[in-house]
Amino acid sequence: MHKGRLEAFSDGVLAIIITIMVLELHAPHEASLAALRPLVPVLLSYLLSFIYVGIYWNNHHHMFQAARHVNGAALWANLHLLFWLSLVPFVTNWMGASHFAAMPVAAYGLVLLLAAIAFTILSRVLVRHHGEGSTLARAFGTGWKERVSMSLYAGAIPLAFVSRWAACAIYAAVAMWWLIPDRRIERVMTIDGAP
Repeated sequence: MHKGRLEAFSDGVLAIIITIMVLELHAPHEASLAALRPLVPVLLSYLLSFIYVGIYWNNHHHMFQAARHVNGAALWANLHLLFWLSLVPFVTNWMGASHFAAMPVAAYGLVLLLAAIAFTILSRVLVRHHGEGSTLARAFGTGWKERVSMSLYAGAIPLAFVSRWAACAIYAAVAMWWLIPDRRIERVMTIDGAP
């Protein structure tokens, strides 16, 4: 099957996710900088989530540049990823509105963990579909960066009940690590002579 519809649908869902998040930001009624102070937690949670959605969009885009086509398993794996990402606005809002209380911070980490697992499943489905010698298989390699990220999320979830700020620092650190563009797919595609 052609991959174009999957890419277009995914782009649309991710755009809607970002739109929902920004619509949850409510401007204060006063026209002073002091009126923004209560919104700082909401703005911080929005910023972190915007970065995460952007990271997923970027990596999804690169992955599908290397994919030639999709099958039914890839369609379902992609929907699985989009399901977890669609929960990002909810946990973002909850975390910001609660001023980073332990339970919302843990729930945020759980959504990040499940989205990371879903992305890994999608990448493995695509690798299996394209073959072990494919551009995708060579680009993803051992998946060490994904495994380390998932381990950090898994550790941050219970940590949120001990130190919510330490858990948030882990989420932010993982986001910063992924914010640096992942060049694995681009490198392999350049070696293969792909456009």
